[in-house]
Amino acid sequence: MISGLLFLTLSLIINFLAGTYASSQAGNAVRDLILDHVPVVNVNVVFIYGIILFYTFVGYLVLSNHKHAPFILRSLSVFILVRSFFIILTHIGPAQGALAYSPNNITSYFNFTGDLFFSGHTGAPFLMALIYWKNFKLRLLFLFTSILFGIVVLLGHLHYSIDVFSAFFITYGTFEISKNIFKKEYHLLNSKI
Repeated sequence: MISGLLFLTLSLIINFLAGTYASSQAGNAVRDLILDHVPVVNVNVVFIYGIILFYTFVGYLVLSNHKHAPFILRSLSVFILVRSFFIILTHIGPAQGALAYSPNNITSYFNFTGDLFFSGHTGAPFLMALIYWKNFKLRLLFLFTSILFGIVVLLGHLHYSIDVFSAFFITYGTFEISKNIFKKEYHLLNSKI
């Protein structure tokens, strides 16, 4: 668990650096088929407090079952590292008319204006759904959360549609990578679900 927490801390530092870099390099907004036809909706409450609630629940899962913790922590770390890599490659600016969210809260250390591709709000809950696929209730909860957050970031124009839809594919890939790299931790998790 300690090595998983260290890996997660390292990935969060890299995410901060990548997000800062991507935001400093962000270019112009581009057109988007979905965003061009959806009015901007104020989704700040769900965008900010929903993700805090989501990660609080993930923290509860980690602390309540130490046998699940190693795979969850390592998988989230891989997810964050992969996302960090992608966001430094793409320098598209925020969508035209994107909802501005307050930088004066804890999420300002994790959300940046230039960290668009791919959506972490959509991908992280989907990753948890894949991790808990054998637990029907948790799978449904995390799938619902992933879809809800995908809708929320589109309504707020906080992500382009490609950021949301690609999150499912890239997240599945990171899950498969994690399963293969952390085989022992994955089998330990699955023996206890």
